Amino acid sequence: MASTFKAFFSTFLVLIISLFSTANAASHPGLNLFRNCKFDKIFQFGDSLSDTGNLLHERPFDMSGKLPYGRSYHNRPTGRYSNGLIVIDYIASAAGLPLLNPYEGRRAHFRHGINFAVAGSTALPVRTLASKNIHGAPTNSSLDVQLRRMSDYLSSYCKTGSDCRDKLKNSLFMMGEVGGNDYNYALFGGKSIEEVKNLVPEVVQVIMEATRQIIKLGARKIVIPGNLPIGCVPSYLTMFQGNSTFDENHCLREYNEFSIYHNRQLRGAIEKLKKENPAVTIVYGNLYHALQRVFSRATYLGFDGNSLQKACCGSGGDYNFSFTRFCGFPGAAVCSNPNKRISWDGVHLTQQANRYLATWLISNMAQMLKCPAS
Repeated sequence: MASTFKAFFSTFLVLIISLFSTANAASHPGLNLFRNCKFDKIFQFGDSLSDTGNLLHERPFDMSGKLPYGRSYHNRPTGRYSNGLIVIDYIASAAGLPLLNPYEGRRAHFRHGINFAVAGSTALPVRTLASKNIHGAPTNSSLDVQLRRMSDYLSSYCKTGSDCRDKLKNSLFMMGEVGGNDYNYALFGGKSIEEVKNLVPEVVQVIMEATRQIIKLGARKIVIPGNLPIGCVPSYLTMFQGNSTFDENHCLREYNEFSIYHNRQLRGAIEKLKKENPAVTIVYGNLYHALQRVFSRATYLGFDGNSLQKACCGSGGDYNFSFTRFCGFPGAAVCSNPNKRISWDGVHLTQQANRYLATWLISNMAQMLKCPAS
C-alpha cells in the first residue's frame, strides 16, 4: 500500500511539472524556445537558492530534511530550502530533463548533470571571510570547493580535454546565484552597507575566475545570476527595518540598492568576460528583476496582497520571522496556504514564488542563450 501511495505521488509530481511547462509555454514563448536548446545536462553551482540536498548530506540533521520543508513536494523533505520545488527544478523541467541530483548523494546518477550547490555556501572561501571577521557559514563548500568537485567528476567522465569539450557542448552551466551569503553573514554580523560594499569587487572577481575555469573545462553555455532584492526578504526587514527607508513594495530601499550595486558590477564583469570568450555564450540571469516582477504582479498571480513580505513558516513580528524560532523550530507555525505567500521561511521562497521566478527567468534566458527557433 505504501509503495502504491508513493508511486501515485511520484506520478502526480511529474504531471504537475509537465502541466507547468505546457501551461506556461502558451503565455511564455521563451519556454518553447528554451526546450529547443536541447540541453542534455545541467551543472548547478551556488547556495541554498539552488541546493537540492547537498547540505543535508553534509549535515543529516539539517532542518531542510524535516517537515514542514518539502510539505508541497508530496509531503517529503528533500534538502531543498522551500516547501517544494525550487528554480533549478523548473529550469531542468523546461529543458526536458529530470530534476538534478546533488553531488554529495553519491548513489545518485549524474547522466543529466549534477547539482554542486550547497546551502549556506559562499563565493569567497570561508577562511578568507574569517580573515575579514565574517563568520556564520554552516559549510566549507564555497565556490572553489564546488569547482574542485566538478573537476574531480570530469577527471573520470572525460578521457581528454577535447573529449570533455565534446561531451559538455550541449550542457548548461548555472553559476549561482552565489555571493549572497558573503553579504548576508557580513550584514547580519554587524557590518554596515558601506563596509560590505568593499567586498563586492572581490566576490565578483571570484565568480568571474570560477567561470573562466569552467570555460577551460569545456563549458559553452553559461548563466551567471545576480543577487535578489534582499530588502524584500523578511529576515532583512525584521533585522533592519529601523535603519532604512521603504520603497513602493514596502522593501528596504538601501538594501535593495546594495543588491543593485552588486548586480551592476557583476554585469560589467560579465561583459568583459564575453569579450574574452567570443565563442562562449555567457548570460546574466536577472533574478532581481524577476522577483520584482513577482512583487509588482503579486495579487494578479494569486498572492495575498496583505502578506507579501510575511514568511509562511515562522513565528513572530511584522514579518512572521524570528531568529530564535526559525521555520522548523518548536513554536514556529506554517500558514494555511503557502501558495498565497512569496516567502517560505523568511529567507527562501515558496514553491509558487519559485515557479513564477523561474518562468520569467527561463523565458528571458532562452533568447540570450541563442536557442534555435522551432
